[in-house]
Amino acid sequence: MGKTAAARKLASAAAYGGGGLSVLGAGLYGLLTAEARIARKAIGRLDRQPPDSTGWYGRGRPGPAIKIALIGDSSAAGYGVDRVEDTPGAHLASGVAAAADRRVYLRDVAVVGAKSSQLEEQVDRVLPMGAAVAVILIGANDVTARLLPSQSVRYLSEAVRRLREAGTAVLVGTCPDLGTIRPIAPPLKQVAREWSRRLAAAQAISVVDAGGRTVSLASVLGPEFAAAPALLFGPDQFHPSADGYRSLAGVLIPSTVAALGLGPEETARPDTQRGERVMPVAAAAVRAARNPGTELDGTEVGGAQRGLRGRWVQLRYRRRQPAAETTSPEQVEASVALDAAT
Repeated sequence: MGKTAAARKLASAAAYGGGGLSVLGAGLYGLLTAEARIARKAIGRLDRQPPDSTGWYGRGRPGPAIKIALIGDSSAAGYGVDRVEDTPGAHLASGVAAAADRRVYLRDVAVVGAKSSQLEEQVDRVLPMGAAVAVILIGANDVTARLLPSQSVRYLSEAVRRLREAGTAVLVGTCPDLGTIRPIAPPLKQVAREWSRRLAAAQAISVVDAGGRTVSLASVLGPEFAAAPALLFGPDQFHPSADGYRSLAGVLIPSTVAALGLGPEETARPDTQRGERVMPVAAAAVRAARNPGTELDGTEVGGAQRGLRGRWVQLRYRRRQPAAETTSPEQVEASVALDAAT
C-alpha cells in the first residue's frame, strides 16, 4: 500500500469507525508499543509540573485583544522547563502579539501526558472563552497508551469540529517525528518514524476535513533536534529544552497569524516559486509529514471543495518571523483590555 493510500485509509477508518491497525499491521504496532514502554522507563519522569502560561501578553500594544486557546499534551504545556518565559505558550503568545501588533490573552489548558481521548474535556474548558484561534498539539502519547491510530484521529477530528462550530479557527501541530527520540533504539526507531509520519498525515486529512488547518512539526523533533540534541532536547532526552520550545513556537506562530487572517497581504496566495501549490489533501498530507513547517488549509478549485481525489488544500511554507522577545504573562490587565477581549 502506498503512503498516500495508507494515510487516506487511516483517516477514513477514523471517520467511519474502522480499526485502522491494518495500516501498520497489528504485530508491528504491538512491537512499537512495547518499545515505547521500555523507552518511557529509560526516559523517566520529572516531578515538577510546567509553569502555567495563561495570561496577557503584548503589554502596551493596542486592542482589541486576540484570544488564543492552547490545547494538548506536554509539548503544549512546556514540560521540563522552570520559567514561564520558556514555555511554548509564552513564546507563541509573545510572537503573535509582536506579529499582529495586538495584545494577546492566552488560555493554556494543556495537560502533561494527555492523549487524544482527553481533548474533549480540554475543549470543554476553552469553549466559554470564545477564542479567536485554538492551537492543538497532540498525538505523541497515544502510542504509549496503545490507542488505535484511527481512534486517535477520530478524537482529534471531533475536537476540531466542536471548536469550528463555535466560531474558533483551529491550527493543529501534527504528530512530531518520534524517530529522533534517543531512548527508542533501532530498528524500532525507524518504525516509530514511519508510524508518527503516517499518524501525522492522517491527522492532517481529518483536521482539514473538519475545517481546521495543520502545520507539520517534524522539524521540532526532526533535523534540528538531530543536529543539536544537547541544545534542543531537555534533560530527559524526550521533551524539548527551552530552546527547543522556542523552535516549536517558531513553526506555530506564522500559521497562527494566518489562521487569524492577520498575515501580510502578499502571503494570501500560494507562492509557486517556493513550491507552494494547491493539491489533493491525502497527497499533500504525506508530503507535509515529511517536510517540516508545511501548512495545509482547505481551499476551492473552480468553486468546488473536492475533486476526484478528495478535498483540495493549499500547501504552504510560511516564513518564520524574527524571534520576538518572550515575556512572562500579566495575570491582570487593565479593565479596558479585559472588556475588549470579552
